[in-house]
Amino acid sequence: MRPVIGMTLDDEHGRPGVHVLRDDYVRSVEQAEAIPLVIAPTRPQDAGPLLDRLDGLLLTGGIDVDPELFDQPPHPKLRRVDRRRDDLEIALIQEALARDLPILGICRGIQVLNVAEGGTLLQDLPSDIAGGERHDCPEPRSRRVHRIEVDADTRLHDILGEASVSVNSFHHQSIDRLGEGFVASARCDEDGVIEGIEMPERRFVVGVQWHPETFWDSSDSFQSLFDAQADACREQADVLSR
Repeated sequence: MRPVIGMTLDDEHGRPGVHVLRDDYVRSVEQAEAIPLVIAPTRPQDAGPLLDRLDGLLLTGGIDVDPELFDQPPHPKLRRVDRRRDDLEIALIQEALARDLPILGICRGIQVLNVAEGGTLLQDLPSDIAGGERHDCPEPRSRRVHRIEVDADTRLHDILGEASVSVNSFHHQSIDRLGEGFVASARCDEDGVIEGIEMPERRFVVGVQWHPETFWDSSDSFQSLFDAQADACREQADVLSR
């Protein structure tokens, strides 16, 4: 069985009304023997009908999360936000959790996943922690700029098979207070910034702060993350078919 995994879109910088998805996400899902399906930026009330057609949800990277959603005023360094995208993704997350659908959140995806369950974000790492600018090094995308330490007693450790991993990094927001039901599964070894979260009581709810999809065509990839989500989708389908 090839599960269908829905992927959210980012808006195109400087081109209002244009939405994009990096090919890296598509290739990573394909390599997991799953079918990638793009989710158009539609109304939050459409979350249920959309998920009726999906076996899993992948929340992609992109612009900042609106701080109004976690009851904070905008930071002076806040970048672009898209409340339409925020509202749709939060509706998708909450409905997917209600159905126990496998969810994978990447970069912005880990952040909105946390906010959807009542968590908060640091709005600008360079303003909040010493050396925070090290987390926003986008070029080249495959450059690994710091290491993360993965908690041994987590699903993320089982997936990666390592306790210390070198990752790429391009974000200036990050998780502050964890949302309900989440545990931190990984942190940056230099400053303690949360790099991974998960819900231990769920079938598969995992978020990572780096961009694993960037390495889809590398021998040293993070393909196991995408494989694990696809496997969880197949396991759920087997249970529902019994």
